[in-house]
Amino acid sequence: MRVDVVTLFPEMVETLLRFGVTGRAAERGLLEVATWNPRDAANDRHRTVDDRPYGGGPGMVMKVQPLRDILQRARSAMEFAGKTLYLTPQGRPLTQDAVRQLAMEPRLILLAGRYEGIDERLIEAEVDEEWSIGDYVLSGGELAALVMIDAVIRLLPGALNDNESAEQDSFMEGLLDCPHYTRPEEIDGRRAPSVLLSGDHAAVARWRRREALGRTWRRRPELLARQKLTAHDQQLLAEFIQEYQDRKGDAGPAGDCPRQRGV
Repeated sequence: MRVDVVTLFPEMVETLLRFGVTGRAAERGLLEVATWNPRDAANDRHRTVDDRPYGGGPGMVMKVQPLRDILQRARSAMEFAGKTLYLTPQGRPLTQDAVRQLAMEPRLILLAGRYEGIDERLIEAEVDEEWSIGDYVLSGGELAALVMIDAVIRLLPGALNDNESAEQDSFMEGLLDCPHYTRPEEIDGRRAPSVLLSGDHAAVARWRRREALGRTWRRRPELLARQKLTAHDQQLLAEFIQEYQDRKGDAGPAGDCPRQRGV
């Protein structure tokens, strides 16, 4: 995959390639990242990329000309342009399902804004999609672009040492992930669940599924409400809720086993 990032701070993006999964993906030839600085396309000696907003108000707005010209350079760097995505709080929420779709694209051009934002005419003319990583405001789009790149690269075949790691991540099936444990077996009186030490793979799989359902019920019930659970899943969830209530004396976020679509 090729990712081009339009940013005033290319060093922020280049740091991503030095560490972890994204660094290994680049070393293995799975990921190619290029950065494009709008200042390099500015047409004045001060390399100006922003100006005061029409209508007044605080802050500055990124101008059309430098962004438009640098986007054209980025698109011309390869035979196929790919999608241009703008990272903005006004965009579509980035979910795991969306990440799966983006991972199928051969090339993405990510536009990281700064200041109060980008002239709307540039967005209308040059941007294919707008994306947000959450309902909050950052100083710029670079961190959002890095989040998107990291999430997408994890799904490329060969990016992880074990491809099952991505398949078992939270949200891959619409649920949160189950708890995980490693050695030693006991720490400060807290033991790892005995089922995980049993060597019974079927029992381990059943426990992990039950815990994923239960954790989602406790922490993100709105995610569970979107699921169409099988009869087996309903049984596992009911077991979890009963044990949770017996242990905590707490009915949990829903007060009882939530009904699912199709149940």
